[in-house]
Amino acid sequence: MLRSSLLAASRSPRLRDLVEHTPLAAPVVDRFVAGRSVDDALRTATGLAAAGLRVTLDNLGEDVTTLAQAKATVVAYERMLAAVSSAGLSDSAEVSVKLSALGQYLGVDGETVALDGARRICAAAAAAGTTVTVDMEDHTTTDSTLAIVEELRTDFGWVGVALQAYLRRTEADCRALATPGSRVRLCKGAYREPASVAYQDKSEVDRSYVRCLRTLMAGTGYPMVATHDPRMIAIATELATTFGRTADDHEFQMLHGIRPDEQRRIVGAGHALRVYLPYGEDWYGYFMRRLAERPANVAFFLRSLATRG
Repeated sequence: MLRSSLLAASRSPRLRDLVEHTPLAAPVVDRFVAGRSVDDALRTATGLAAAGLRVTLDNLGEDVTTLAQAKATVVAYERMLAAVSSAGLSDSAEVSVKLSALGQYLGVDGETVALDGARRICAAAAAAGTTVTVDMEDHTTTDSTLAIVEELRTDFGWVGVALQAYLRRTEADCRALATPGSRVRLCKGAYREPASVAYQDKSEVDRSYVRCLRTLMAGTGYPMVATHDPRMIAIATELATTFGRTADDHEFQMLHGIRPDEQRRIVGAGHALRVYLPYGEDWYGYFMRRLAERPANVAFFLRSLATRG
C-alpha cells in the first residue's frame, strides 16, 4: 500500500510542488541526487572514479510535453558529454537517457522526435569516447523503447537498454537481447504496474529476476546487474562463474546513495561496479521512486525531516 501510494505521488503535480518547495527535504534529496548542475555531478563522478567505481550520468527529467523541452534535454546531454570528455572521465563515465525526456510522448511524432534526439546524444557519446544506456519507463512504452533502441544500434551497436524483471514479458526480451555486443541492464522495476503485465509479489519478482539473469549470463551479450539485494548479488556472482564470465564482460550497478559500503566491497572483490548518478533540477519523480523501493528509505526521509523540523 505504501509503495503504491508513493508511486502515485510521483505523478502528482500538487505533491510535487509541495515537496519541491519544502527546504527540509533538500538534505535528504542530496543523498540520492548528485547536485543540480553538471559540475556537481562531475565532482561526484571524479571522486567515485578515484575509488575504482564507474558511473552512468542521468540528467534528470521525464515526460516532457513540448518539443522545446525535448530539444533542451538533448542539448543538455550534449554539453554534459563534452564536459565528461574534457574532465578525462570517458573511460569511467557513460550516460543514461529516458526517452520520455526526449519527446517520446509527443503525439504521433513522439517516437521520431525521441529517436532523432537519442541519435544526437549517441553521436555526442561516440565523440566523447563513451556509451549510452536507454532507461526503461512504465510498461506502456516498452515496445516503443525497444524499437528505438534497435534503430539506434544500426549506427551505435554499443547502445544499452534497461529491462525490468517485474514485467511478465521480460524473460522473452532477455532471450532476444542476449546477443553479441548487446548491453542489457537488468533491474527489478520501479513503476506502478497492473497485475496483468507485472508480477506483484516480491518472491515472484525475485524468481523472475533470477531467470532473466541466468538468460543474460548464459548469452553472448554484456549483462549489467542492477540490484542492491545481497541475495541477487550472490546469485549473479555464482552465475558469472558458472558461465565463465570475467570482470570485463559484465558489471554490477547500484544507485547513488544506496549501500555505498557494499559498492566498494564489490569493487574490492575484483568486480566492475557502476553507480547510477542522477543530477539536475527535475529530481522529484526519481526521488519518489527511490522512496517507494524500500521502506528504509521512507524512514530515513521522515527521520531527517523530524530532526530538522
